Amino acid sequence: MSTQNGKLLELRQVSQFYGRGERRFTAVDKVNLSLSAGEFVALLGPSGCGKSTLLRIITGLQAPTSGQVLYRGQPLRGVNPHATIVFQTFALFPWLTVQENVEVALKARGVPAALRAPRAIDLLDRVGLDGFESAYPRELSGGMRQKVGFARAMAVEPELLCLDEPFSALDVLSAESLRGELLELWTGGKIPTQAILMVTHNIEEAVFMADRIVVMDKAPGRVVAEVKVDLSHPRDRKSAAFLATIDRVYATLAGQTEAESVELGSAPGEPGRTRALPDVSINDLAGLLERLDDLPGNRADIYRLTEDLKVDSSYLLSLIEAAELLGFATVAQGDISLTPLGETFAEASILGRKAIFAARLRRVPLFRWLLSLLRASQRQQLDRGVVQTALELEFPQAEAERQVEIAIQWGRYGEVLAYDDAEETFYLEPMEAKATA
Repeated sequence: MSTQNGKLLELRQVSQFYGRGERRFTAVDKVNLSLSAGEFVALLGPSGCGKSTLLRIITGLQAPTSGQVLYRGQPLRGVNPHATIVFQTFALFPWLTVQENVEVALKARGVPAALRAPRAIDLLDRVGLDGFESAYPRELSGGMRQKVGFARAMAVEPELLCLDEPFSALDVLSAESLRGELLELWTGGKIPTQAILMVTHNIEEAVFMADRIVVMDKAPGRVVAEVKVDLSHPRDRKSAAFLATIDRVYATLAGQTEAESVELGSAPGEPGRTRALPDVSINDLAGLLERLDDLPGNRADIYRLTEDLKVDSSYLLSLIEAAELLGFATVAQGDISLTPLGETFAEASILGRKAIFAARLRRVPLFRWLLSLLRASQRQQLDRGVVQTALELEFPQAEAERQVEIAIQWGRYGEVLAYDDAEETFYLEPMEAKATA
C-alpha cells in the first residue's frame, strides 16, 4: 500500500459529537491533520480540547461522527492494524510477568508461540529492562512499568506509535529519563515505528521531543495553529533557540486578551458560548498576581513563570485564563501584564481582596446567572441538582459537576453565595440578599 502525497495519516474535517438535541456537545470540531513517515508530532492543548478523542479516532478505537480518516490514502474502517497506543496509566496485567505482559500483545496478533519469547526479550533489552523478564509489575518502579508498556506497544511493530500523555503519571526524574530513552530509540532507528504522535499538555515536553507541534484549543476542540520545531536532537533546553520556541508556543496557547464582552462570554440560556470557570485555586491566582506585582512594569514572559512559580504549564495557563476573565491581567505576544485592578488586588488587604473579587464575580455571566436564579427562588436557595441539571445543557456532565464545584469555591471566597454541603443547597449570603431586597 503506498502513501498518498507522502502522508501516512490524514484527518479531513473530523468532528466528534456526544449526546443529542440540547445536550449535544462538540468534543472535536472539523479537525484537519496529517502525519508523514519520519515525523514525531505532538498534539498540545489544555484538558478537554479533544486530544485523547483524536487519538482514539486515529487508532480506530472509535469512529468520528463526521469527517474522514485516511491511512496510507485509504479510508480507515475499524481498528487501525498499523497503529498502537501507550496510555498514561501503565495498564499492565498484575498477574503476568514483565515478559508475559509483552508476549500477550504478540499472542493477540497471532504470532506463533516459538517467536514470542525471543521478540519480547529483545524488546525488553532495547528499553533497558534486561534481567527483569521474570519480575511482576508490583516489583517495578513507575518508570520501569511504563517501559514495559512501551515494549508491549512496539512488540507488534506498529508503523504509527500513539502516546497518550505517557509520562504524566511518573515522577519528574523518571519522566525525564524515559523521555530521553524514547528519543534515543527513535532517533537511533532502534524501533520499527515510522511515525510517533504524542498527546501532551506539557509545553516543554512537546518542544523537547517533537518535530512539529499541533496546538489545540477547547470549547469546541479544534486545531488553532501548528509550530514547526527546527531543532536537532539532542536538544539543549538552555539554548536561545529552544527558549524562543517555547515562548512562541506559550504565546500561541495563551492568545491575546479580547474585549471584556468577548472574554466574559455569555450566561447559560443566552446566545453564544457559556464561558467555563477555570479550575484554579484562588490562593494560586493571588500568588500569580503577587508575583507579577513584584516584577518591573508588572509584566512577565509567560514561559518564564512556569519555573518561577513551580507550576505545570497547563495549570499556569488556567491561572492566566482566570486572571483575564476577572480583569486582573491582560495577555499579548506571550507576555502577561497586571491591569490596574490586578495591581490593586495584589496589594489589598484580605478583606479588600474579597470585596474586589466579589465585584468581579458579579460581572461573570455564569455567576450573574446563578445569583439571578437564587434571587428569584423561594427563600433564595437552590438545590445543587437543579443548578447542575441546568449546566448540563451547556457542558458535558463531568464538566458541569466541575463547574458547580468551582462556583462553590469562588462564591464562598467572594462571599456572594453560601453552600450547605450536608443539604447540597446554595444560598445567597446575607449581605448579597440584603442588597437584592
